[in-house]
Amino acid sequence: MNRFGISAERQDMAINSGKKKGISFFIPKGRWRTAFLDLACDVTGSIFYSVGIYTFAKGADFAPGGISGLSLLANHLFGLPIGVTSVLLNIPCILCSYRIVGKHFLAKSIRSILISTFFLDVIFPLTPIYVGSPLLAALFSGVFFGSGLALFYIRGSSTGGSDFLTMSIKTLKPHLSIGFVTMSIDLVVIALGWPVFGNVDSVLYGLIAAYVTSTVIDKIMYGTGSGKLAIIITTKGAEAAARIDQACSRGSTLLRAKGTYHTDIQRQVLLCACSKAQAYKVRNAVHGADPDAFVMITETSEVFGEGFIEPAENVKIG
Repeated sequence: MNRFGISAERQDMAINSGKKKGISFFIPKGRWRTAFLDLACDVTGSIFYSVGIYTFAKGADFAPGGISGLSLLANHLFGLPIGVTSVLLNIPCILCSYRIVGKHFLAKSIRSILISTFFLDVIFPLTPIYVGSPLLAALFSGVFFGSGLALFYIRGSSTGGSDFLTMSIKTLKPHLSIGFVTMSIDLVVIALGWPVFGNVDSVLYGLIAAYVTSTVIDKIMYGTGSGKLAIIITTKGAEAAARIDQACSRGSTLLRAKGTYHTDIQRQVLLCACSKAQAYKVRNAVHGADPDAFVMITETSEVFGEGFIEPAENVKIG
């Protein structure tokens, strides 16, 4: 999703912008607002992240996947701090993906890792752990964990570990969704929960948490730029387009078409991208112009252009 809005292309742009030379934690002049938003998302994301890992997953004996899941397994077996273990496990991942994710993305991620480690090892051990239903723990772990990761991704950052691998794969394979890549990596770690916790239920709860996590990530990052696409087949294209413009100030694209169902009448096809709230107005406007119009309303995951998400400029992949 976009950096503020949110698109995968904007996420790619944030990663690739990290290929500029130099790595700095100093705030350039005139970028205080951006730095504040980055820090706010880091803190909020770290809180959500820690709630998902420490409050819900830790007490329910399942690994949600990724480096965090491995850290939970190490905590269960050896009593090692979750945050510090994550930092140590991040080192080989950083070395493997450093050239792909770029220095800027790496610098922001290191900051996010340190903040999340502080919350995981210092703040949240002072808070109570949820010890209720493991199923509810898995569901809420996925919701909070996914929300935290999405906030990191939105600002061009991550919590490291498998996130570095995820963003590296996303850079090399931009057509893959972040949620799908995350889910694939998580499966390996989740499976380790069976021998560690000695219960197959740990794998099942881990799968539930991972699925919810990937769904929440995609909903937050892709859902905010989603909308509706009205595909309208009519004999009164110009009038229908004018009514749509009057009803919700949306433009349309008119295409010439020819019907094949018991008729050769010349028709027009209108394509109109709109928000979800405007879909009803578009349909009513069209039927006001042509009661016999054939109207199809479909989902769009992202809409770029005037009135929607501004397209990313000069984005280089790879």
